[in-house]
Amino acid sequence: MLIRLLFVGLGGFLGATLRFITSGVVARLTTQAKFPLGTFSVNMIGSLLIGFLAGVAETSDLVNTHTQAFVITGMLGAFTTFSTFSYETFGLLQNGQTSPALANLGLQIFLGLLAVWGGLQLARLV
Repeated sequence: MLIRLLFVGLGGFLGATLRFITSGVVARLTTQAKFPLGTFSVNMIGSLLIGFLAGVAETSDLVNTHTQAFVITGMLGAFTTFSTFSYETFGLLQNGQTSPALANLGLQIFLGLLAVWGGLQLARLV
């Protein structure tokens, strides 16, 4: 149990670091956007990857419990960010930007689910 906890913690450190870098790069590349594209990007990438890895775990022995703890729970759990998504959506609503807030809400949920499904489908093809 202690070793799994270590794997989750190490993966979480890596995922949070990658989220910070990725969302920062996307935000710098899209400074004119009135939409939180940095958070959107990490959530879609993370959803696709978690779907793919869950699919690989279902269909093969390539993903063991330590790998799941490190990559799925730790890294991807820290890489994706529901709290930031919620905060940014609330901020848009608070600033009277109802359309971008609703777009963020709908797109993140719908496309996030679609990305998980797509990842599962990709894993089944591999």
